Amino acid sequence: MKTILKLKWPIAIGIVVLTAVLFMLAPDLAKQAEKAGSFQLLESADSQKAAKMLEDAGEADETISLVYDLNEPADQAKKQEISKTAKEIKGASKIVTDVLDPFESAEMEDQLVSEDQKIVLLPITVDGTDDQIIQLAEKIEKDIVSTEDKVYMTGEAIINHDVNESAQEGLKKTEIITVVLIFALLLIVFRSIVTPFVPLVAVGITYLLSQSFVAFFIDWFGFPVSNYTQIFLVAILFGLGTDYCILLLSRYKEELLAGHEVEEAIINTYKTAGRTLFISALAVFIGFAAIGFADFPIFKSAVAVAVGIAVLMLVLFTVVPLLMSILKDKLFWPAKSAASHKDSKLWIAFSKLSVMRPLLSMLIVAIITIPLLLTYDNDLSFNTVDEIDGSKESVKGLNLISKAFGEGDSLPVQVLLKKDSPIVKEGDITYLEAISRDLEKVEGVKSVRTVTRPTGELLEDLYVDHQIGLMADGLKQANDGIHEIRLGLATVQYNLRDTANQLPSGGAGGGSGLIQAANGIEQINGQLAQISGGLQQGLPAAQAAGGLDALGNELSKIRDGIAGAGSQINQSGSQIGQLKGGLKQLGSGVKASKDGLAEVTTGLQEIADMLDDMADTKSVRDTGLFIPKGTLENEEFTPVIDRYTFDDEKGILMEVILKENPYSREAISTVHDIKDTVKRAVIGTPFEDADLAFSGISSMNSDLSDISSADFTRTVTIMLIGLFIVLFVLFRSAIMPLYMIGSLLLTYYTAISITELIFVNGLGYDGVSWAVPFFGFIMLIALGVDYSIFLLDRFREESIRGMKIKEALMYSMAKMGTVIITAAIILAGTFGAMMPSGVLSLMQIATIVISGLLLYGLIILPLLIPAITVSFGRGVWWPFRG
Repeated sequence: MKTILKLKWPIAIGIVVLTAVLFMLAPDLAKQAEKAGSFQLLESADSQKAAKMLEDAGEADETISLVYDLNEPADQAKKQEISKTAKEIKGASKIVTDVLDPFESAEMEDQLVSEDQKIVLLPITVDGTDDQIIQLAEKIEKDIVSTEDKVYMTGEAIINHDVNESAQEGLKKTEIITVVLIFALLLIVFRSIVTPFVPLVAVGITYLLSQSFVAFFIDWFGFPVSNYTQIFLVAILFGLGTDYCILLLSRYKEELLAGHEVEEAIINTYKTAGRTLFISALAVFIGFAAIGFADFPIFKSAVAVAVGIAVLMLVLFTVVPLLMSILKDKLFWPAKSAASHKDSKLWIAFSKLSVMRPLLSMLIVAIITIPLLLTYDNDLSFNTVDEIDGSKESVKGLNLISKAFGEGDSLPVQVLLKKDSPIVKEGDITYLEAISRDLEKVEGVKSVRTVTRPTGELLEDLYVDHQIGLMADGLKQANDGIHEIRLGLATVQYNLRDTANQLPSGGAGGGSGLIQAANGIEQINGQLAQISGGLQQGLPAAQAAGGLDALGNELSKIRDGIAGAGSQINQSGSQIGQLKGGLKQLGSGVKASKDGLAEVTTGLQEIADMLDDMADTKSVRDTGLFIPKGTLENEEFTPVIDRYTFDDEKGILMEVILKENPYSREAISTVHDIKDTVKRAVIGTPFEDADLAFSGISSMNSDLSDISSADFTRTVTIMLIGLFIVLFVLFRSAIMPLYMIGSLLLTYYTAISITELIFVNGLGYDGVSWAVPFFGFIMLIALGVDYSIFLLDRFREESIRGMKIKEALMYSMAKMGTVIITAAIILAGTFGAMMPSGVLSLMQIATIVISGLLLYGLIILPLLIPAITVSFGRGVWWPFRG
């Protein structure tokens, strides 16, 4: 410290210049956070695999929606206006790939217009960056949509933009409120106009330097960043930096009052309080550095605070001594006595209870905390929409969609199946229905949409029993056709015999030919009767078609015979001429019968071929469905194929509509069941070896739940082990670190119970935001451990000087009580500055930290820690001292 004091000016000037240069050159941290996005899930997550699958296929499109909230049901004029708007939007930007006109067809109207005709949904498919999508949304609202209507733009990109915007607005409010609040609190504590500027200058330099370093690290090393990065830097650096300054200034004042010169007072301050400060900062640094072991980038983004702590230590050991040496005792102007270090009367009272009656003190802590702990349900919420003000248009639009079309319809879960070759085949597609049936059995699933059920209901034509019914109708029609042909041939037979009888005996050659033709027709009619009877008795269609084809050939011969007989009639006369004309008509009748027979034969052959295909298709037995050849190439089926396939038909999309709100905990549970169901259902199907991925907001939240839970367990374990090791080494005790950490765990779970009671039971939110337990734990433990270090390091100091356990504890509590209470209030105040941000997760984190710090500083630390310490006696130093 003597060296630092000698070189104080060069060091101070160097730090100020470095701060100014880096601040001007550093990238914009706010823009880096917005660019990074809100979730940044791991590539191994199902939702990210789905996103990459679509991106690789060149189909990473996103849908935003224009939602009309009409006062009256849409009339014809309004429908035309909305259809015109849809066309204008389609040409508004190159990123627009499709726009669904809700009034293009009756089917489309059923899907996109509410029952009361007042809510109209106009989905817009876009392929562009988030910035481009936001620009498009702004252009649509400004230049295209009629100002007479209430219209809202919503969609995932727009909601995320609003979340980012709210976070940045909240950050600005927090910065201003934090500075004002700290200045006011320091003014009250020290009753000095000068003193508050020391922490503000030190922390201000720290914040600017830290922000610049972090911004450069993001560009250079891919350092994690999120919306939480800046606001945590503000809250923790200002709060913790002020706490550390209070510790240093209070001890410095104590040294001055003891009669030491300024330089000696500074050196003594840093020998004692400086050591405590170093231990505390190291514990906090380890706490936030442990976040680096998290997998989730959003969690890892808080590791920036560790950078801030390192910079804070540099500033506290350089800039603050400089200010102490320059201002000397004027640092506490206008009155020395006003800023004198006073013992804490409250903690003196607590010490008499906790040190002298430890069991009673422990009981009081139990009575306060246990009832709160018993209320804790660990209710978590993944509803991003709750993060922002309900007045935002994106939220209003989403709520309208949920109200008019059902909560699950607005944001379905997407199941993607992908192969390296085309998988859209008649024999394979039917297995989608088997998978869909299994999915519909999952509790929480409302319906499934895919190739076989584009509207959520299975296409009736695909059922085998329906197709068999159609074939049965075809066989009946064939039988009816055969019956009509038999009647026609019977008439021809009768007329042939009649004509033959009218010919003069021996006068005209050909009579015998006509009789022969009549006999042939009689035989054919008999055979037709047999085939007709056979069809009724189950004669195979193929066999019947073969018989009919043979009879058709026989009819051709008979027709030729009739023509030959007519040519042999060589007598003239009007009667003979009439007979020849009649024979010609009879020949035409035979031909018509033959043509009719050919049509029936073709129909029967089609039925036979279809039955053969059914018999050869395994999926018929497995699924009870059959898709005839050529169906998928039909023009009417093209829109369905386009909608539910991707990557040149190498991939298939299934949309699972949930019964619950897609953001709810129930939806996350349902997604887990959906994933398990699909993985089981594809076994033994043509899709068994297909790549599976799951997309949609519910799938993303499911991934968030899994990753955040795993990260919480791993990071907390590493953090607690790291803290134990540091405290074990610095305090030279294995016992003390255990109950220090235990008291902090008790504080955290009590604080989060309070937070859950306020936001869930009181304000009616679905749960505590999913990121809150992680950040709340890290912050409360890392910051709370400081206060136990403040107390127990002073206790260690007094104990080493020769005081007995009880005496050292009571003296330490008297001296450190004011510092700890003041520090807790100031740090709670800096987190309280998050409250006006309007960002739900920040408000909940602030509630955990505020309630936790005040609970720890006013109850658990003064009542529980001394009681446990006294109970162990000299054993508290085990295994180093007894």
